[in-house]
Amino acid sequence: MTARLLGDLAPGARGTVLRIVGATPAVARRLADLGFTAGASVEVVRRAPLRDPVIYRVKDYEICLRRAQSSCVEVAAIEAAAR
Repeated sequence: MTARLLGDLAPGARGTVLRIVGATPAVARRLADLGFTAGASVEVVRRAPLRDPVIYRVKDYEICLRRAQSSCVEVAAIEAAAR
């Protein structure tokens, strides 16, 4: 597993949230309220045609985030071979 930003993952990729980085306290709190907490499993479901926003599956529901917010979430990406 390698640490990456959630906004850099391709559709279909999965990862585990490590931490929130580079976000204002309000954005960090909102991401945590939405389920992006350390240890949470997240999957990139699909992107809009212009790559923004992106739909993610976290804790059994789907959430849509802009790239600016998703780039504040550091994840341990799960390699395709490990799935």
